[in-house]
Amino acid sequence: MSTPKFRIAICGGGVGGLTLAVALSRYPDIVVDVYEAAQSFYEVGAGLGIWPRSFKVLRKLGHDLERQLIQRCGYEFTEGYVPCIKHRKSDQTVGFQLFDLVTKGNQMRFHRADFHGVLLSHLSPSCTTYNAKRLKSYIQPRSRKSPIKLIFQDGSTATCDILIGADGIKSAVRSCMMRELAEVVGPYEKQSVLSCINPVWSGVTAYRTLIPAEKLRARCPNHRVFAGGITQYLGKDAFFLAYPISLGKYINIAGFTLQPDLVNTAYEADPRVPRRSFQGKADSDWVGELTAEQFVEPFKDFEEDAKQLLKCVERGTLWAVHTVKTLPSTNFGRVALLGDAAHAMLPFQGAGAGQSIEDAYLLATVLGHKATTLDTVPRALAIYDKLRRPFSSDVALRSRFNGQLCALQTNVPLHRLGNTVTKNWDWAWLTELDDALEEAVKLVENSSINIG
Repeated sequence: MSTPKFRIAICGGGVGGLTLAVALSRYPDIVVDVYEAAQSFYEVGAGLGIWPRSFKVLRKLGHDLERQLIQRCGYEFTEGYVPCIKHRKSDQTVGFQLFDLVTKGNQMRFHRADFHGVLLSHLSPSCTTYNAKRLKSYIQPRSRKSPIKLIFQDGSTATCDILIGADGIKSAVRSCMMRELAEVVGPYEKQSVLSCINPVWSGVTAYRTLIPAEKLRARCPNHRVFAGGITQYLGKDAFFLAYPISLGKYINIAGFTLQPDLVNTAYEADPRVPRRSFQGKADSDWVGELTAEQFVEPFKDFEEDAKQLLKCVERGTLWAVHTVKTLPSTNFGRVALLGDAAHAMLPFQGAGAGQSIEDAYLLATVLGHKATTLDTVPRALAIYDKLRRPFSSDVALRSRFNGQLCALQTNVPLHRLGNTVTKNWDWAWLTELDDALEEAVKLVENSSINIG
């Protein structure tokens, strides 16, 4: 290969980071290094849903990748109208059906490890991956010709021309970038910028587990969850959803409690809940291990249909759901953020992974374009910020509202809940990224257009 146009470092090998690496694999003149903090790129124990808008982006990465994803999913993608999520009023002895969410195109659901595996198998030879490489900080010289220095927690260093922070909600790249930005804004803006470094607690606590499908089938062979789609059991201030994953081998359960009076307060871990351990090390107070009894506690008064699922729970994890404040920018110089590092949001529209995918594809489009050179990288990243940050911020607001609707915390009457949820959510299947991609290419190709 001839001398590469530039070297891109991606810190974070999750959904967004790997999608970006695959998307950049289409450009042989770009060298990519992916640095993942964990010992493995595979994350176990979580389901992942992709709405039509974002799945159409994945399809742009090639027929073979799409075919492998569909194999892992176990059903075909359709663009027709399909029933998707059954919503039940469940916080009572006898529950009842509220409405069925109907979407134009189906949600594609995966086990996260399966999804990561497909992406990893489509990386080009120009991409090198590294494990157990957690970024500590970086140094970005003023000169665009000088490389960015990466400093890792283990004391090692590396260099790159462009740095992309796909390193999640606790992003070290965001921390450094906000400090860089704070040095060039006015004194009244500085504190606001610095306040974006750390995540904030949303007042939401998530309960997550997988149960063996056979265990539920033995107890309740005709349970509605086996009919496909997602069933959501709604209650005041608490709800949970359930759906099959891994070709029907497991049922993914995700529950939530919402405490609006605690939004943006400091999360205090329950001392009765042991902290979860990763690779032998205890994680932060955000994540805890739950017994079956602790897991079902918020939903113990739900209807019998919900209880049949909960009786199959063996253990689970508790997550204090944090978010990232709306950032003043997702780029600075030759550094940019994507996914949760840029806009970690509440999970109530299942949109976080999809937004990471869209970030990654648009970012690859502007960086891979033949008109983008090392000198014009800052403009390319500014174009990415201009087109993606307002959209993802809007999705974050819609997701928060959807959670309030499902926790029955709004003034919307039950008979209007279906229409309200649908209207708030239909961006995920009635819109596409294509318009933003066309606008991005136009702005890259015409440097005379002011991007603000």
